[in-house]
Amino acid sequence: MIKKLFKFIFKLILWFFGLTILWVLIYKFVPVPYTPLMAIRSIEGDEKYQTRHDWVPIEEISPYLQLAVICAEDQTFLSHSGFDREAIEKALENNEKGKKLRGGSTISQQTAKNAFLWPGRTWFRKGMEAYFTLLIETFWSKERILEVYLNSVEMGDGVFGAEAASQYWFKKSAKNLRIENAAAIAAILPSPQRYKANPPGNYVARRTQWIVRQMRYYGPFTLQKQEPKEDKKKTKKKK
Repeated sequence: MIKKLFKFIFKLILWFFGLTILWVLIYKFVPVPYTPLMAIRSIEGDEKYQTRHDWVPIEEISPYLQLAVICAEDQTFLSHSGFDREAIEKALENNEKGKKLRGGSTISQQTAKNAFLWPGRTWFRKGMEAYFTLLIETFWSKERILEVYLNSVEMGDGVFGAEAASQYWFKKSAKNLRIENAAAIAAILPSPQRYKANPPGNYVARRTQWIVRQMRYYGPFTLQKQEPKEDKKKTKKKK
């Protein structure tokens, strides 16, 4: 009986690893159509609730927004292997002091949570997040991680992903976002259901300016890339 039980558990573990690795490999190439958080928000919402989500390739997302979320959420994204040890230690230290719970999640961890899991602070959920983070850091490129993040992260009430957020907040496509637009969207990420990117409140306005300064300091080479078409048109008019 015990032998059969161990055999069953062993098969269950093999199936778990096999299916989860396959899932991650599929999402390496296929757009993420729907996330657990989208389902949760839809269930929690009333009859007027609407999920806004339009997947676009990273080439169709403004470099400003790519840089803005890195500066706002995870400035070591390009160099770490999925986890920011220093941020995690600070979060644990802060939590142990009995202060307001804070996370130390990287963009990789948030991507793992958004694409495969559900919100929560239990040890089991955090363990699953760490597992999927290791998988995507192993099988995906940094560009793919950022692409999935920008297409799945919540950026407003019922608004998911860069394209939907750009249309919702600024009535333009994600590829045409200006630097201030991108920074404003990144500014609301800590609490997208509470804050507005447009018009911004005092907190979002201050954080937007901080993110813009970080962008100029962190990656001037990125900001020198070709400007969105809308910016070019405005420049011509001025001439």
